[in-house]
Formats: sequence, structure tokens, C-alpha cells
Amino acid sequence: MAGLLPNPTRRAVLKGAATASLGLVVGFSWGGLSREAKSTAEARPFLANAFVRIAPDDTVTVISKHTEMGQGVYTGVATILADELDADWSRVRIETAPVDLKLYINSALRMQGTGGSLSMTASWDQLRKAGATARAMLVAAAAADWGVPANEVTVAAGVVHHARSGKTARFGALAAIAAALPVPTDVALKDPKDFALIGQPHLARLDSTDKTDGTAKFTIDVTLPGMLTALVAHAPRFGATVKSFDDSAAKAVPGVVGVVQLPTGVAVVARGFWAAKKGRDALKVTWDDGKAETRGSPEMMAAYRAAAAQPGLSAKRIGDSDSAIARAAKHLSANFEFPYLAHAPMEPLDCVVRLTKTDCEIWSGTQMQSGDQKHVAALTGLDPEYVRINTLYAGGGFGRRGPFDSDYTMEAASIARAMGADGTPIKLIWTREDDIRGGKYRPMYYHAVEAGLDADGGLIAWRHRVVGQSIMKGTPFDSGTAIDGSSIDGLTDLPYAIPNLTVELHTTESAITVNPMRSVGLTHTTFAIETFIDELAHAAGKDPYAFRRALLAKQPTWLAVLDLAAEKAEWSRKAPKGSGRGIAISKFISTIVAQVADVTVGADGKITVDRVVCAVDCGIAINPDIVRAQMEGGVGFGLGAAMHGAITLKNGMVEQSNFHDYHVLRLVGMPKVEVHILPSSEPPKGVGEPGVPPIGPAVANAVFAATGKRIRTLPLMSSTSA
Repeated sequence: MAGLLPNPTRRAVLKGAATASLGLVVGFSWGGLSREAKSTAEARPFLANAFVRIAPDDTVTVISKHTEMGQGVYTGVATILADELDADWSRVRIETAPVDLKLYINSALRMQGTGGSLSMTASWDQLRKAGATARAMLVAAAAADWGVPANEVTVAAGVVHHARSGKTARFGALAAIAAALPVPTDVALKDPKDFALIGQPHLARLDSTDKTDGTAKFTIDVTLPGMLTALVAHAPRFGATVKSFDDSAAKAVPGVVGVVQLPTGVAVVARGFWAAKKGRDALKVTWDDGKAETRGSPEMMAAYRAAAAQPGLSAKRIGDSDSAIARAAKHLSANFEFPYLAHAPMEPLDCVVRLTKTDCEIWSGTQMQSGDQKHVAALTGLDPEYVRINTLYAGGGFGRRGPFDSDYTMEAASIARAMGADGTPIKLIWTREDDIRGGKYRPMYYHAVEAGLDADGGLIAWRHRVVGQSIMKGTPFDSGTAIDGSSIDGLTDLPYAIPNLTVELHTTESAITVNPMRSVGLTHTTFAIETFIDELAHAAGKDPYAFRRALLAKQPTWLAVLDLAAEKAEWSRKAPKGSGRGIAISKFISTIVAQVADVTVGADGKITVDRVVCAVDCGIAINPDIVRAQMEGGVGFGLGAAMHGAITLKNGMVEQSNFHDYHVLRLVGMPKVEVHILPSSEPPKGVGEPGVPPIGPAVANAVFAATGKRIRTLPLMSSTSA
């Protein structure tokens, strides 16, 4: 089953023979064996290296070091390797790697994990070499077996062929011979013009069948003999701790087998979810709010506004913005307010832990395997190699399944330890209410922006202050400075030609727990940048698209993406009365996305997004259909957040609880989305997150075009209906 760990023997083989460059592992060697021994070896799979296994039945299993959360990463990594291997796609399978930093580190993250839209970028060269190496070994095996020159042997769709002799063999027939050969250290990679799978539309996704017929294994599906279910009562206020609790009523609930206190709350353990839920409902907990956040959202935002009135820490300074703004022919200012946002994945947070005195096994759709392993090892006192993680499909993540402190995984391990570490499997489930009310959020932010235009409408100065919590402080990605780069993402490297630029940051403190969300800082900075650019264009008496073009004159890739979106959206076409068209562009890591939104605004202020045209430069599109799907998904995710998303607090307690009051985008609100991929020969860039940032400002700019009203406080629906 995809997502389960390889068996311990295979894992030991993989760990034992890694090379420095690829982690290449020769699976078996039977040189000099007898005929009988050779026959036995032929029944074994060929492990060409740490990323591919070829079985005697011709099945090619690609080992993915990345988690499949619906973003298509399984298919992407398999496509890269299978193309260089020249495999038969119908025979390709996928399996998730065990935790092994030497073999499976994500070099971009410096840990084994999935995030930052970096999977394809971090895997491209590595998997191409892995596939090419396995192919070279199969070719060498055929040449040796047939007594022909290796340079006369060709491979296509899982079949090895020698034209002069007419001999052919499928991969499985050569696997055992290949396993005995030396691993080549230098292999040739394909010319991109020879790609057979990469770039092909309509390539079947490897996870589609499992997810269609219901055999796909998510953590919530895991059932083990004797397994117990746990729910945790968390404090209603962030930062509060357990003062005391009465568990007598909880223990009286049929099915409840234990109640244990944790650093994060009180857990009820039972034979099934419903018993655990009823037991938790019966708990009586007294909380100590001495260090808790007790403010509401209005009070916190008022403090942010006050901070923004004062200079912050300097993050970027070019020229002299103050003097340039003072002498500007036109001076504009705008303030933006962004609420906390919940990740709200469809599958609630969950984790299964089986802990003994000597080892620990975990089942989880985690995004950060090595982080979870490290934290659980420290908690249990086990060596990390004895903490095994079975990575399963994740029912959405968006960053929430990769918390830097492994919060819910650590809770599950803590409960298993408190229950005696006797090998009883414990399934921890956070209900959706648990995560909405007490999870980790995209922080709340306030932006104060000023700019100046000269007499010709040219942008001569920009000053930008951001106020909000740090999501990186105290994490492996902490820069060690007072500036959290994620809070000002996209501001310090603005593509627009602005001679005078100042970026400042106020980092606030709160007990409210925060975490990166899909597209991280661009979830708020892009909105402020792109709507204010739009406002400046109108103040200058210029078309918003043309205004951007002038500012991007020295940024050819940005221009190409912007022009493609505008062309396909027919930017110059006049919008009907009551409708408007807006444009926005952004860059996440190295992927540039521009979007044009067509909206209709009703007399009641209701916004309907009718059409979104999206242009993307993502390097080589490994799987074009997945690129399009991720752009569409990014539009849906970003649109839901911009239109409806808001976590609000009253007296320190979250007011929302589930999808009825924390609204995500419904199908009825999803617009028609057209995706256009800029042709490229560059290595692949990420597509999971870049589609999110531009949609909010594109829609807000379209609303202005339709109504003349600027929206600077999100969510959009609250602003237009106010």
C-alpha cells in the first residue's frame, strides 16, 4: 500500500550502501553464485538505488521522499525518474520513503519534509540521476547477458532492445543481473527534447485510482488491533495551562479507559472516538489564565495601528523615501488589515502512535518527517532510528501538517507514554473544532503604506510598515535576527522599479499560536502591494496593466507572465455595467503567477467572481495537468481566504468553530479558471503555493473597477457588505 514504510530488511539495505551524491544503494549481488542461487536471486527485486525498485514482474516502484497531500507530488517525482529510466508508465508505482536524512533530505529545507513548493525543485537533478543510473545498469545487464555492445542497446517503455540481434527483454527479466553490476558514478541525462513522459498532458496520476475506489490510506483510516482513540481538552485561551481537573464523570463514560494530563491539556483515552468525545465533554477542567492571551481582535488590531504609527525595524532601505514622498506631486497612503486565518484541511489533524520501551512506530500524513522523528525521540528517550514513521496520504495540509514543534504528533506520543508505553496503538484525533479554535494560524497583520508620484505619474517612492507576529522565531528557520523575513515576504525584493523604498517591521508578541500557511507571507503582502499599485495607477491616470508594465521594464520574465495573462483575459475588453476586471502578479520562491479576475458586484454588495485567467512561469512543466490543477486549487484556496476567511477573538477566545462559521470556498463560489503555462526550458519550479497570492488583490482590484470602492480590510465580503 502506498504510503507505508518498506520492511526493515529493505530499509537496512538502503541505509547500508549510500553513495555521497545520490544515496545510491546496490540491492543485491550474486556474482559467482551457483545456478540454483542465481534462480533464487531472480525472484528478488532490483534496488538500483534509494529511489527505485524494480521487481521481477516488471513493476517499477519509485520511492518518494515527499508527502502526497493532493498536490500531485507522487506523480511528479515518479514522472521525473520514470522518464530517465524509460519505464512503462502503466507499471510505475509509488511508495513513501522511511525517515532517513542521509538518503532523503530535502536539500532546500535542510530536513526531510514537504513544503515551500520545493519538492520538484529539490528532486529534479537527484531523481533524473537515479533514473538514469538504473537505466544504465539495465542496459549493462542486457549487454552482458546478450554479449553485445552496450551502446547498441536501447530502452523504451520498459523494454530493453538490441536491434541487430533482435533480442528484447522487459525490466523484470534483467533485474537480477543488473543487481550484480557495479553502480555507475557518471551517467548521461536525456536531452529535454527526448523526454517521453515529462511535459506530456493527460498522464494518469498515480494516486487517482486509490482515491477513487476508496483504498487510499489516510491516517483517519488506520485501524490496528487493540487501538485506542484519544481526544485532548485544550484551553479555551491560548497560553493558559491546567490548574486542576476532575475526571470522575469522564471515567464513568462507558469505553473510557484513561485520563491523562499533558503539557497542552488533558487527554481522554477510550475504545473509539465517540466514547472519547463523550468522556472529554464530561471533563471538568480549571484553567490558569495567568499567561494567556485575553484580548480580542479589535483590541489587538488597535495596538497594531498604534505600532504602525511609529518607525519599525529597518528591513530594506533604498534611497530616501521620506524626502521623495515629501516632494512628490501626489502623495497616497493606505492602511490594510488582515485577520488570523485557519488552515482548515479537510482531514482533521490525526496521528497514530504505537510506543514500547524500545521503539516507536507512527502513522501520519505528516509534512515534516525528520522533525517529528527528532521531537518524539527526545520525548521518549529513544534513539531517532527507533522512531519509525509511516507516511500516509494527507487529506490536505497547507502547512498545518508541518508544525515546527510537531504539536499533535507530540501529543499522541505523550499520551502513549502516559498510558504505559506498552505497545497499545493510540490514535489521536483533533476534531475540526479543536483545530479551528485552538490550532495554529496565519498571523494577523496590519500594513501602513505610503507612496509618491511625480508630475508625470511616475512612482518615485514607497514606504511600507508591517505589524504582526513572527512565524519563524524559535524554529529551524529562525534567521537569528530581529527581522522575520516571512512577515515582509515580497516587499524587500519588489520587482517594480522604485528609486526610493523603505520597508519596516514591528514584530508583536502573543500567546496565540501561529504557523506558515500556503504561500506564507505573500498571503498578505501581495494583497497590499498589488492593490496599492492599482490605486497608484489610477491616481496617475494610467491603466493598471500598463502602469505595471512600465515598472517591470527591466524584468523580462515578470513582463512575459503579465502580458500572457492580460492577452488571454482580453484585458482591453470593456466590462459590462456592474462588473469589473482586475489584475495582480506575484512571485513565490521562483515561480511567477499573474491573474486577471472578472467579477460582478450586486446591489447588495455581493461579489461573484465569474472568471479567472492565470498565467504561470514554473520552468519545465513536469505534469501540465497537475500544474493547471494546482493553479486552480490555489485560486480556490486564496479566493476562499480573501472572500470569507477570518479567525476572530473575543476576550482571548476564538469565536469560530467549524465550516458553518469559518467559511471556506464552496463549489458554487468557484469561478471558471483558465491556466496558461509559459513555455520554458528552465528546471521545474514549485506550483503548490504560487497560485494563491494574486487572486485576492486581482478580485479587490476588479471590485474597484466595478464600484469605485477600495477594499483594504479582509475578508472582502465583510468589507463590501459593511
